[in-house]
Amino acid sequence: MTAGSTTEFGVYVPQVSFTYSQMLERARVAESVGFDSLWLYDHLYSPGQPELDSLEGWTLASYLLAQTTTLRVGHLVLCNNFRHPALLAKMATTLDVLSGGRLELGIGSGSVNAEHVQSGMPWGAFPERSDRLAESLEILTRMFTRATTTFTGRHFQVTDLPNLPAPAQTPHPPIHIGGIGPLRTLPLVARYADVWNIPTYGLAGWEASKDRLEEECARIDRDPATIRRSHEAVLVLAPDQSSLRTARAAAERRYGGEGWGMEAGGYVGTPSMVRDRIAQLVDKGISLFVFFTHDRADPRTLELFAETVMPEFS
Repeated sequence: MTAGSTTEFGVYVPQVSFTYSQMLERARVAESVGFDSLWLYDHLYSPGQPELDSLEGWTLASYLLAQTTTLRVGHLVLCNNFRHPALLAKMATTLDVLSGGRLELGIGSGSVNAEHVQSGMPWGAFPERSDRLAESLEILTRMFTRATTTFTGRHFQVTDLPNLPAPAQTPHPPIHIGGIGPLRTLPLVARYADVWNIPTYGLAGWEASKDRLEEECARIDRDPATIRRSHEAVLVLAPDQSSLRTARAAAERRYGGEGWGMEAGGYVGTPSMVRDRIAQLVDKGISLFVFFTHDRADPRTLELFAETVMPEFS
């Protein structure tokens, strides 16, 4: 994906309680009906639900890319603390090559303290995690584009490290950074991101954050138009008003908390209502929409969206 490209649609399928065959079914349906991308989470187990099955995110992404041909696959977002950036750069490069350039690379500083404590991985306060993420992004972008990389930081050091072959995508798989934090997150978006992901919790105030991001871009002399904007949001789609009531009730049970942003920025309605809502956001600069559906990517909803909403934006 590149800045300024046409409107694209992705589906977020958190892999909690799904078997690999159920995940593959959703990936293949998404691909066949015309979704551009599929997204996973990156946790050791479903947050707050340790008793439920949860497939590891990078392994699952590799499997889904191997079983599809056009679908792009990524994570919103990889936890920076789980993988040394030198290893992650090699992993991402390899998967991009093997998939023919279909990897999307979302990365963040980590969001669940408990899984770090339980696994013995480093956590730290948000400023420390942000600093680690900044160093990782510097190593990643250098390794993607240089014959060898040398970097000495507070948290990571690499010396004359090669990374061949190069990624299939030029200059590298698109880097997605999500969040609206003005002091640490948006400066990283301005410096490193190809795509700024506005997550569910940030939908209400994203336009003010957009202004702050543009200020940060000006500070480092980057054209903000080179950064795509994506919305990560709840989608409640039903063929008519009567069935919409049932779908909305299901979404409220699953995504009713304020952090999901369904009331502040969700896409709720019949096809015509959802088309109008998307069109409003396209006019404001959003070019990638990544949806949690009310029914966990039921193939019937993916097909309904493809048949009744997508053609408006093709």
